[in-house]
Amino acid sequence: MGVSTVTQQQSNHQPSAAVAAFLRRPKQLWIDGTWVDSVSGRAIEVYDPATGRQIDSVQAGVAADVDRAVAAASAAFESAAWRGLRPADREALLWRLSDLVARDADILAELESLDNGKPVGLARMVDVNGAVEYLRYMAGWATKIHGRVIHPSFAGLPGAEITVNAVRDPVGVVGQIVPWNFPLLMAVWKLAPALAAGCTCVLKPAEQTSLTALYLAELVAEAGFPAGVVNVVTGLGHEAGAALVAHPDVAKIAFTGSTEVGKIIGRGCMDTMKRVSLELGGKSPVIVCADADLDKAIPGAAMAIFFNAGQVCTAGSRLYVDAKIYEPFMAGIAAFASGIKVGPGWAPDTQMGPLVSAEQQARVLSYIEIGKAEGGELLVGGEAQGDEGYFVKPTILANVNPAMRVVREEIFGPVVVAQKFATIDEAVKLANTSDYGLGASVWSEGLSTAHRIASRLQAGSVWVNCHNAIDPAVPFGGFKQSGLGREHGEEAINLHTEPKSIWYAV
Repeated sequence: MGVSTVTQQQSNHQPSAAVAAFLRRPKQLWIDGTWVDSVSGRAIEVYDPATGRQIDSVQAGVAADVDRAVAAASAAFESAAWRGLRPADREALLWRLSDLVARDADILAELESLDNGKPVGLARMVDVNGAVEYLRYMAGWATKIHGRVIHPSFAGLPGAEITVNAVRDPVGVVGQIVPWNFPLLMAVWKLAPALAAGCTCVLKPAEQTSLTALYLAELVAEAGFPAGVVNVVTGLGHEAGAALVAHPDVAKIAFTGSTEVGKIIGRGCMDTMKRVSLELGGKSPVIVCADADLDKAIPGAAMAIFFNAGQVCTAGSRLYVDAKIYEPFMAGIAAFASGIKVGPGWAPDTQMGPLVSAEQQARVLSYIEIGKAEGGELLVGGEAQGDEGYFVKPTILANVNPAMRVVREEIFGPVVVAQKFATIDEAVKLANTSDYGLGASVWSEGLSTAHRIASRLQAGSVWVNCHNAIDPAVPFGGFKQSGLGREHGEEAINLHTEPKSIWYAV
């Protein structure tokens, strides 16, 4: 199928009736259980990354809108309608929301594909199903937030018997700023533990991909959450996002995004001593040992970087291959990359969609040119695809070195840089020579070899003979400049609660 034919089909493709109806509805801000207009009166255009054409617009929320949303969340946090709920009631609400997300899975997957560019099948399997599973997992934590009794050795009150109840209180209003690579799933990652813990929320989705967050707000209302418990303010990061970080009544900020922005947010949170969790960038190494099963390692390493067009914080963007197998491995992964079907998200045979925006496409293409200029050997890809949309072909730059920008800096696109290593010590040193430490994978059929490497890697998640495996029960976060705090599991609940000690002298 030629490029012109694909382009014509992309232009003519029509969304389903349900999605078309949603796109026709005016987009407002969800504040205190109702749809309201932003005080700015401005709109942010929404584009289909497969065509570059506008498909919708959302409102540009500003500081005054954030004030309204935080006020609603603060009032809801203190209200009997929310604070008076039993933990089992919060659990039931989250389960009800998960059922509604599952009910509308096809609509949400199609919206996510239109908004972000990813294949519909991928959005259905990973984003929507993952959101359902995460909501259900976190729902269970609502009834399992326990305190403990401590018998201290304090001697300052003679004759009194002293006990201490150590409990965990919900932190309060949580401001949540999420990225554009997994818009629905990241929104749920932020909302679910906060709600399970008894917090209230103001969610600011990425300005490029706000549609599923707004649809989710409708489902939150249908599920029966009290007004003001969940608020959604669309808008630009430097306006709505910055106002959320600066607001004195926001007790915690939960952010997923770039390290550069995360540092700004972290500094801003210190002005009011907000609690903060930051899930930031990555430059994850993939180490392929001489004893790796190439039938598994080649496609595994390829999808570690080309999954979601490389727009993944844990993308395996640095490839280190044992010199003994370097040539056959690189030939194999180049062939695999060349065979990936790149196309619009709605096409059933698409394996990799476009990048999210023209800006991101230009960024990735500029990094490819930098890598070539620095001396990287282009094996495959290296260019845009088609004459519309934001497509970049799967790209491999070989024979790189640690000094190159493409090795040191996060590209966030379908670009992997590769070099060989001679010893395990060298592989570990190369992998750890990074400002980031979010993920890493080791490919080896030898348990001893895999363990020796994995135990020395500076990364929050280390996978052996797989990559990008994520589960709601498993802590997720990074070392070094990849962030602060851990999401998922009990760690996510702890991020949204404050330890409190209550002393009793009787």
